Amino acid sequence: MNPNFENSISNILIPRLYPILVPSRIGNGTLAEVIEFAREIVDGGATLIQLREKSASSREIVRIARELGRVLPDQVRLIVNDRADLAVAAGAHGVHLGQDDLAPEAARRIIGPNCLLGVSTHNPEQLRQANQSPADYLAVGPVFSTLSKENPDPIIGLEGITTARALTQKPLVAIGGITLDNCQSVIAAGADSVAIISDLVPEPRKRTSDFLMKMR
Repeated sequence: MNPNFENSISNILIPRLYPILVPSRIGNGTLAEVIEFAREIVDGGATLIQLREKSASSREIVRIARELGRVLPDQVRLIVNDRADLAVAAGAHGVHLGQDDLAPEAARRIIGPNCLLGVSTHNPEQLRQANQSPADYLAVGPVFSTLSKENPDPIIGLEGITTARALTQKPLVAIGGITLDNCQSVIAAGADSVAIISDLVPEPRKRTSDFLMKMR
């Protein structure tokens, strides 16, 4: 088995590393810089990328997603954050929903049966509800303190991952404050995958490779 992947329910493969690409945090946020960053993390071994940009217009998100889809290798899956309609418009491979976004059932009707559907959760009750939804995988966090959100939910710690693992057999993606130094402990606590934003920015290709090597 490829060490970068974890077998999971419904034969869905979720990579150990789940990079989240936030254009406004990459250099000056130009399309060229975003594309180069994405190429760098793919060259480092990433096979899935989530595009997340809370402040961009719908048109800009679709423009970036379409360009990513055009230049990246076919085996790289692109997930659009929050908006199922934009994921479809961009021809992405799936959508990732927050708690304030469209319900998973409605999103599934929009994206169809063959696209990936992820849902963020922050406590056991949210996770139980998402586990009963048509979501393919569940995200849980923040595990540690994070600066990636203006108003983060309460930290769940490694204990929160262990609790979440006991509540679902679906692939579990941990997010929030995860770094190269603590990623192994997150996997050991029960996560199938770790979502990374900030810790990839300085050296995207090398950091991607380092994460994957450390979590083999």
